[in-house]
Amino acid sequence: MGAALALRTDYDGMKLRELARKTKDANQARRLLALAEIYDGGRRSDAARIGGVGLQIVRDWVERFNARGPDGLINGKAPGQQSKLNDEQRRALAAIVESGPTLSVHGVVRWRLSDLRKWIADTFGISLHETSISRELRALGYVKLTARPRHHAQDTAALEDFKKGFAAAVAKLRARLLQGTVIEVWFQDEARVGQKNKITRRWAKRGTRPSAPHDQRTSSSYIFGAICPALGKAAGLVLPACNTEAMALHLAEISQTVAPKAHGAVLVDQAAWHMTDKLVIPDNITIIPIPAKCPELNPVENIWQFMRDNWLSNLIFETYEDIVDHCCKAWNKLVSMPDTITSIGTRDWAQEF
Repeated sequence: MGAALALRTDYDGMKLRELARKTKDANQARRLLALAEIYDGGRRSDAARIGGVGLQIVRDWVERFNARGPDGLINGKAPGQQSKLNDEQRRALAAIVESGPTLSVHGVVRWRLSDLRKWIADTFGISLHETSISRELRALGYVKLTARPRHHAQDTAALEDFKKGFAAAVAKLRARLLQGTVIEVWFQDEARVGQKNKITRRWAKRGTRPSAPHDQRTSSSYIFGAICPALGKAAGLVLPACNTEAMALHLAEISQTVAPKAHGAVLVDQAAWHMTDKLVIPDNITIIPIPAKCPELNPVENIWQFMRDNWLSNLIFETYEDIVDHCCKAWNKLVSMPDTITSIGTRDWAQEF
């Protein structure tokens, strides 16, 4: 029989018992107590009895403890079966997910796991279960998200040019103001809320189709909303119509929310009531239009989605006044959550002004 392995000398029985009291891992505690018995001069058979194992297992614990200390006595996660895809194949998978399918080639307009399974088999000759493909995609940072509509006539070059040139536009605005004037960047938009309301996703058992109330009437109101992500501020009104008069009222509300001696740069889309010469614009506000058909530049779109997902969907509005009450309550909730406004609304290209 081989000689018993000696334990490392930088620990003792008292220290191991103290670690056993503190750990929340029951298996580690049991192993620490077994090795503490050896430190205190006990026999290896006594350590095996305390640990509830055989002598060979105690020897394994000693080897793990000597190599890694107390952490060596924690069960590691089993590595599982090695992936059938190599790094080059994963990059190819990521590339085809990014580019999306071609209907004439792949026969689908969006990738399903079954489609990717067939593509991997045809391309690499590798058979993977759909669960394994899902795991590979998640490891690459992909999750299934609802696609945002993009206008077919969008000028992507104009969108990028706007973001790159925004700092210069702000600098030009600052040159017209008194020296030292702080510029607050605001985003403005409107959302219609009505009886023919949205239905959002909800948790349900796999294979079922959950239901939610959906009113078919069409009374509606509009939330005019604006946010300043850098400061977590918001200014909003609930109004019965979308027109120049309503927009003027909203600009007046934003004007009151802009800090004293500051100036608000308000980014808006090119709706007619945003751009008309008849619009009354307060002195402490400058309108900056974003390129046409580029709502991605306006984070208030994401604010509307957040509000609908949490407060304004799956509802039946009995009257117009009921719609207004729900809109006001939802907007006031948002105003009370400055960190959420900053988190949803922050855009790197529109910060630090």
